This record gives sequence, C-alpha cells and structure tokens, in this order.
Amino acid sequence: MLNRRALMAALCAGSLIASSGMAVAQDKLYIPLISKGFQHQFWQAVKAGADKAATEFGVEVTFEGPDTEAQVDKQMDMLAAALAKKPAAIGFAALDSQAATPLLKQAKDAGIPIIAFDSGVDSDIPATTVTTNNLAAAALAADKMAELIGGSGKVALVVHDQTSRTGIDRRDGFVNRVKEAYPNIEIVDIQYGAGDQLQSTEITKAILTAHSDIKGIFGANEGSAIGVLNAVKETGKTGVIVIGYDSGKLQKDAIRAGEMAGAITQNPVGIGYETVKAAIAAVKGEKLAGTIDSGFAWYDKTNIDAPEITAVLYD
Repeated sequence: MLNRRALMAALCAGSLIASSGMAVAQDKLYIPLISKGFQHQFWQAVKAGADKAATEFGVEVTFEGPDTEAQVDKQMDMLAAALAKKPAAIGFAALDSQAATPLLKQAKDAGIPIIAFDSGVDSDIPATTVTTNNLAAAALAADKMAELIGGSGKVALVVHDQTSRTGIDRRDGFVNRVKEAYPNIEIVDIQYGAGDQLQSTEITKAILTAHSDIKGIFGANEGSAIGVLNAVKETGKTGVIVIGYDSGKLQKDAIRAGEMAGAITQNPVGIGYETVKAAIAAVKGEKLAGTIDSGFAWYDKTNIDAPEITAVLYD
C-alpha cells in the first residue's frame, strides 16, 4: 500500500492543480503567447525563440496572433480566450497600449502573471516587458539618416501605427532625435500604414509626389520599410535614402543590392525566449525588472555578414 506521501504525489501527477491562477497539467506549465500578428517574418522568429525556451524549460507554449496588425478586436478575443483556459502565465504583445486594460485586470484578479513582449501597455499590471529600447533604436536610425543625407534636407516617416508602444516609440525616438540634434533636417510628413506593405507603398507614393525634393524616408517596421522601398522603385525616384527596421529576406536583399541604406535589427528570437523565461520566473514568484532589454543593432552592407549581426537577422 502506498504511504500517505506517495499517494499524494500520485494524485498530483495525474491531476490538474490550480493554485493562485497557476495551471499545471502533470507538472507542465501552460503559457500562451498572444502576438501582434503572423504576417511578418519577425513574428515567426519570435515564435522560434519561444519554442526554444519551451523545449529547454519543459513548458507548453502556444503562439498566435491576428491576421493583420490592424485587428485590435481580434487580438482582444484571443487574449480573452487565453484567459479562459486559466494558464500559468500569458505573454502579450499589445496592438493597442490601452485597449487590453480590462482583460489585464481580469488576469491580475485571477493571479495570472502577464509578460508584455515587443510592445508594452499603459499599465503596471505586467510583471515585466521584454522589448527593444525602441526610443534609442529609432534615435540611432535618425543619426544614420542625418549622416547619409549630409545633415540637411527633407525626410518623412512611414510608421506601422500610432496606438502600439512600438509605433509610438519608434516615431518619437526618430522625431525627437532630429529635433534635438539636426536643425537643418525637416520632417515633412508622418504617415501610418498598419505595417502593411501595399498600404505603406501607396502612402509613400503620395509622400514622394507631394515632396519631390525629399532626401530620405524611414520605415518603422518590416512591412513599412518594404512598402517604402517598393514605392521608390515603382516611381523610379532616385536619390532617396531608405532606412528600415527589422530584418526579413526582402530587406536583407535590398541592403545587399544597395537599394536600402540599412536598417535597425532587433533580436526577435531573444524576445520570444526571454518572454517565456520571464513567465516561468513570474509563476515562481520571482521579482523581475520592469523592462528586459532584448537589444538592437544597425546593419548595412558593410556589416551584414558580421557574426554578431547574422546572429540576430532572420529571413
């Protein structure tokens, strides 16, 4: 006959234990990650990092996001569905920094830790935010733009949105750096293309038409940057410096070909990995820093094949 301790261990191993919002099925934590989308290779790289951590730490991770980064309502439905499953913790990359607040409060009340990743929220509910320092990264993009256009002239921005933390910070990081350091550079337009290549292409064509003497355009994420590049190529416009953000095969090929001057790369695999790692720590009750910086770097055709750059690029 099993003694009392062995009997309790057997019961625990075969049952679902819920404690303080932590769900453990056969001692395996379940951590869903709700991303901002799936249409960009960036998110596939984040998923790869999350899957790597799941294997390494022996937890169950799922990864999903809406079809496009304009579908805030659909993302909220996904977050609500994840909450209903009573997971151990949730990773969440907000499309809208405020829209999720009621659901995040539900998670807090249920004792389910939230780990924000890529894009934070206007709330102190998340245990931490795993992200790039987008303000600093976009400021570096502005420095590179200034260098490449000779410190003067007209430039514009095509940004993925003005509701997510990444969209806001990449816009403001670039704009504020120009204002504080480059008085002879004029930002003539800021447009928002939902991170969609086609929409960003059309927006950029309008910018090029309205400002024939423009010297440079910054595309603030993968889809925005490719849209800018496509517009420049389709209109036959020459002499426009294009700077991007993120990676992906199209941007890498454009940089190698000299069509795009360079881009800021994040560390998407690291973002996914650190999100899962932070979620496990939060479930254990460990204290986390308010922000976990996943890093960034500038790359162009001079360093694209350097080992430290290839490690954080993706197709």
